[in-house]
Amino acid sequence: MEFSTQTTASLHQIKTAALAVGVYADGELSPAADVIDRASNNAVRNVVKAEFRGRAGTTLVLRALPGVSAQRVVLVGLGKQNEYNARAHAAAEQGFAAACVAARVAEAVSTLAANPIADTAMRARARSAAIAAGTASYHYDATFGKPDREARPKLKKITQVVERGDTAQAQQGLREGGAIARGMELTRTLGNLPGNVCTPTYLGDTAKKLAREFKSLKVEVLDRKQVEALGMGSFLSVARGSDEPLRFIVLRHAAKPAKKSKSGPVVLVGKGITFDAGGISLKPAATMDEMKYDMCGAASVLGTFRALAELELPLDVVGLIAACENLPSGKANKPGDIVTSMSGQTIEILNTDAEGRLVLCDALTYAERFKPSAVVDIATLTGACVVALGHVNTGLFSQDDTLADALLAAGRQALDTAWRMPMDDAYQDQLKSNFADMANIGGPPAGSVTAACFLSRFAKAYRWAHLDIAGTAWRSGKDKGATGRPVPLLMQFLLDQA
Repeated sequence: MEFSTQTTASLHQIKTAALAVGVYADGELSPAADVIDRASNNAVRNVVKAEFRGRAGTTLVLRALPGVSAQRVVLVGLGKQNEYNARAHAAAEQGFAAACVAARVAEAVSTLAANPIADTAMRARARSAAIAAGTASYHYDATFGKPDREARPKLKKITQVVERGDTAQAQQGLREGGAIARGMELTRTLGNLPGNVCTPTYLGDTAKKLAREFKSLKVEVLDRKQVEALGMGSFLSVARGSDEPLRFIVLRHAAKPAKKSKSGPVVLVGKGITFDAGGISLKPAATMDEMKYDMCGAASVLGTFRALAELELPLDVVGLIAACENLPSGKANKPGDIVTSMSGQTIEILNTDAEGRLVLCDALTYAERFKPSAVVDIATLTGACVVALGHVNTGLFSQDDTLADALLAAGRQALDTAWRMPMDDAYQDQLKSNFADMANIGGPPAGSVTAACFLSRFAKAYRWAHLDIAGTAWRSGKDKGATGRPVPLLMQFLLDQA
């Protein structure tokens, strides 16, 4: 998708396949819609009065309006004028892009970013518009025997009409949003691919491909022998149950030498369980197919690196991905087994389906060597987080208020929200074991919290936060598929750091 800007006072003379103008729920027209209405002898007002309610994100297509050069004018609902905000704007842009996809048009023009929003600058509005358009035009057909090429969106370009004084901000926001949208596309595709395609080796190869595409990236992919040499006994124990070889992926994005940070890099750690059957603690069969999404933390790290490399952010960032499968076999972990992590701490495995923390803990120990300014791990870690927060907010856990506040603010700005959960020391008692330094589960109460408490024992050497994306990384049901979250949150956090 290509994004650009245009400045013009003659909206009715713009030649395009589709022109978006906004309409508020109370029937009030946006300035752009008013221009089109006057040029077309009140055609817009007549339609709005008769049949269009202006609910946020809804659309109505008007064709061949008199006095208007655009082939289609798409009325886009903005919701109530006194409630119009950044989220309503994103819904409007996504609704317009979806209408363009349905109409099979190749290019379109939007006036929606020009509608003012309190406390939301043009740069942020343009960025949100590009992300929304990328989300609406995403299409997956990688594993169909005969992909329906006619079903692939033809939409390749959206131009935003803005005031001349807003052009620079709009172009910057569109560039950032376009990069984030392409990062989300990669994340979604990796999540949607089946486990027999998107293996740990495939994730490693994807990282190498990114390094070939972007000169600012360097990638190292470690195999079993190298992981054994590091002493990652916890990670190794999970991988042991599968014939699929593990991979430990290290990505580095380097800022220009003159701008290198003295405080150390930001490290992103992704859970890369490319299929999770639960191991010996086998999952129920009914929805086990969705466990191909258990690598969405890893996918979000790769998507974030794609975006930050495209933008060439002046920031040192390291990505760590521990990738393997969790399957039952004669070599798999058994309940009651004790393993030794890279940190030297021992873990009693009471439930082999709590494997994500077993791979992440060694990755968190590995992160120490970079002397990071901050570490954020991203994982589809617990069903308990879905119970607590549903599919709206990502669970955020941290004992560092400054880091937590920065991530929460980034999520609000990116419309990719998180909610901070408690991490009181009293929860640590649930991880006590009679036979090891800790157990890998703390029982049913506060399951997402005790999972975070477990990880915190391996993250004491630096500022650390944990994002539990089990409820936000994918959708179930008829709209089943990866969402690309939390790439927008992570990229906004990195943009703020840069």
